[in-house]
Amino acid sequence: MDIYQHFRKEEKPFIDQVLSFREDVALKYQRKLTDFLDPREQMIMKAIMGNDPDLIYGLEGGAEASERKRAILAPDYEIIEKEDFQLTLLEASYPQKFVTLEHRDVLGAFMSLGIRREKMGDLVVQDGTIQITTASEISDYIKMNLTGIKRSNVQFDEKPLSARIESNETWSTKQTTVSSLRLDVMVKEIYGMSRNKASMFIEAGQVKVNFRTVEDASFSLEEGDLISLRGKGRSRLDEVLGETKKEKYKVMTSKLN
Repeated sequence: MDIYQHFRKEEKPFIDQVLSFREDVALKYQRKLTDFLDPREQMIMKAIMGNDPDLIYGLEGGAEASERKRAILAPDYEIIEKEDFQLTLLEASYPQKFVTLEHRDVLGAFMSLGIRREKMGDLVVQDGTIQITTASEISDYIKMNLTGIKRSNVQFDEKPLSARIESNETWSTKQTTVSSLRLDVMVKEIYGMSRNKASMFIEAGQVKVNFRTVEDASFSLEEGDLISLRGKGRSRLDEVLGETKKEKYKVMTSKLN
């Protein structure tokens, strides 16, 4: 069976990476710890690993509801513990009376240090507190080098994973009918705009799917895809429920309030 036919062409490099990890673990009997994977990458890994009788795998991001998670592939006789994922929770506070920080401000500060997104898990910015789950190997670097965000001085300290703040973000879900699963059609439906305007946003590079900019309005979405429109927030195609007699798609979508 050709595994590639079930996924997008641009996902081939990640598929190859997972296949390489699986082969290495099977041949060398040594576990493999990945960087943080987004939800789409987690889904691909689960599909590739399937029910391999000789290997096991686990996913962990610090909490059950974590969006971004690291994965471990290991021989089937091993036991994977939570501490094996090498996660560190960092926390800092800022004076919210004097400065307003948003998710993108904090993420931008991390990226400006040359830290790859793949080394960072979930990020929460609320009520004067910043929390981020990181790969343990970069936590000391962050503590030493990230000392200011916008006009605010910050100092990150390690906290136990059990101290993780649950985000107060809420998602609203909606069932609707669409003519196709094209990106422009779904952006139009989810964000309440004309299809032409949706296409303009996409072609201007203001729309991301699974954290990657997509400038093709005809890009076809699949279940689980995360969408973000600059200035309009995030959304998700949760489920394709089937087709109507008029060959339209019944879908369940969610949008971050």
